Amino acid sequence: MFGLGTPELMVILAIAFLVFGGKKLPELGAGLGKGISSFKKGLKDVEESVPGVKEAVAIKEEVDKVKDLGRLVGK
Repeated sequence: MFGLGTPELMVILAIAFLVFGGKKLPELGAGLGKGISSFKKGLKDVEESVPGVKEAVAIKEEVDKVKDLGRLVGK
């Protein structure tokens, strides 16, 4: 996850706790979760509304699978 380990995440959470306080952190987490889910929904809507996007995503997934198989065979 971006090269962050457990100690770094603990420090970030501690700083966030000190800055925002215990009462505000759940609200921030809920807002962040809603924002991420809204972003994912928007991406899904775009994929469904724009012709060819769904096919391009399917082709990319197939190419990634073939690359993974190539790596396994190459070992």
